[in-house]
Amino acid sequence: MENYGKECFKFTGYFLRVTLFKEGQDTEQVTKQVKKLLMNMGDEKYTANELMELSELKHRPTFLYDYLQPAIKLGLIKMTIPDKPNSRKQRYILTEKGKKYISDL
Repeated sequence: MENYGKECFKFTGYFLRVTLFKEGQDTEQVTKQVKKLLMNMGDEKYTANELMELSELKHRPTFLYDYLQPAIKLGLIKMTIPDKPNSRKQRYILTEKGKKYISDL
């Protein structure tokens, strides 16, 4: 029942986002947003702002909650400084799993 943990409810500003899971639903599914993010990345290191520009997004919360964080949770993208997620020097790179996912498309 780990799908019913804190990931079900997210408070962002004045909004509440509720995620409901069907029984047996594969939560490891790559969404179209994550797929778009991965397809725009190369072998370089990117800042969050650079990834937003590559994905043609301007709304940071949407980018973080729908694109970046799911990609990190799926192990497709990783932080270069994982122990300091809010560092101004933070960069994001594709993992081997992310590179394999792109090559399999």
